[in-house]
Amino acid sequence: MNIKRIPSNAPGRSDAVAFNGMTFLVAYDPDAAEEIQAQTRNCLRFLETKLSEVGSGKQALLQVTVFLSDMTMKPAMDEVWCDWIGPENNWPQRACVGADLGDDVSLIEITAIAAQIET
Repeated sequence: MNIKRIPSNAPGRSDAVAFNGMTFLVAYDPDAAEEIQAQTRNCLRFLETKLSEVGSGKQALLQVTVFLSDMTMKPAMDEVWCDWIGPENNWPQRACVGADLGDDVSLIEITAIAAQIET
């Protein structure tokens, strides 16, 4: 089995795992910015970096789940998301859900599944 893992700074987990042409990722704002648009930009930058590390990119995203600590922030998050994701041919299937993210500073976390575009 050829599984590629990109370890997280948090013990016991990986930020990305690639196997059999598929990549499974989690992204968050490592800087814990104070507002949702900054956290979203940082989270998407982190996601793009991890995608690149496993030979993928945002154009290969298949499914994304956005977790928000407060769903009233969704319109502000969507502004940043839509600017980042680009043209319609990049759009993955996406869901957005409200969730307790475990602390008072994390506003957003993203999980994603992408195809690998490099071998």
